[in-house]
Amino acid sequence: MYAITIPEPGGPEALVWGQVPDPVPGPGEVLVEVVAGAVNRADIMQRQGFYDPPPGASLYPGLECSGRITALGPGVTGWAVGDEVCALLAGGGYAQQVAVPVGQLLPVPEGLDVKQAAALPEVVCTVWSNVFMVAHLRPGETLLVHGGSSGIGTMAIQLAKAVGAKVAVTAGTKEKLDHCAELGADILINYREQDFVAELKEATDGAGADVILDIMGAKYLDRNVQALAVNGRLAIIGMQGGVKGELNIGALLRKRAAISATSLRARPLEEKTAIVAAVREHVWPLIADGHVRPVVDRELPMSEAADAHRVVEESGHVGKVLLVAP
Repeated sequence: MYAITIPEPGGPEALVWGQVPDPVPGPGEVLVEVVAGAVNRADIMQRQGFYDPPPGASLYPGLECSGRITALGPGVTGWAVGDEVCALLAGGGYAQQVAVPVGQLLPVPEGLDVKQAAALPEVVCTVWSNVFMVAHLRPGETLLVHGGSSGIGTMAIQLAKAVGAKVAVTAGTKEKLDHCAELGADILINYREQDFVAELKEATDGAGADVILDIMGAKYLDRNVQALAVNGRLAIIGMQGGVKGELNIGALLRKRAAISATSLRARPLEEKTAIVAAVREHVWPLIADGHVRPVVDRELPMSEAADAHRVVEESGHVGKVLLVAP
């Protein structure tokens, strides 16, 4: 098969489309013929040499894909050759085929074609696990989403609105904020021109956010704590603004607030299986009913993954960038 490899870490040009051995599904796995994959920030970090795959995972980038099952490994039940699926991966999505543990498979949701489904697994599992399973966002609460126009952000807006929460977002342009508003965001903050702490406090009568979904890390740590409501929960899922920050524990104590930090890729199979099962139970019906949809900015041939990485690195997109396999 063909896949994107990274012979040496570096810029987008480090991504090489070439022939590699076909994967073989092991016990409890299926082989998926990939229709499309999607670009995530973690792929960029892997390309740069900062985020190696976990032990035993494919060395090729790509944390989600969609396609059709072409073979079943030993012991697999409940799935059949020909099933259209999408999958959460620890790696290997930038390829024509990938072996996937059955616990990380999802059926293509009703109302979507198989290619669109590639935009779902990583973002939905990330948002559901952090915002709902860890931070326990409830109806009537306020969620602040940093990077509201990203793949993660566009999904977080929709899921939070679907459960009856109020949503605030930050983004860097009016156009991106307009897209967030179309998805249901209530409070729109241009982080280049406005102080998100002040804007959020004003919009919530001084209360702040009950839950914050943060991709920035260190750069926003102090201001995120300021922006939290009493009993607020800060969920950190990214480090775009650095890895080391100063935490005002006094402010955290006064608010009886909590901070969590998680990544999805290196979690044990059992945890990923539980997250995927929760997503299938709670989110897939929302997609089938049309309340939630994937937001796709553009599609590029998988062989042009370097161009897709440039788009994401420049933040010139809204939603997901898909890579279509030949």
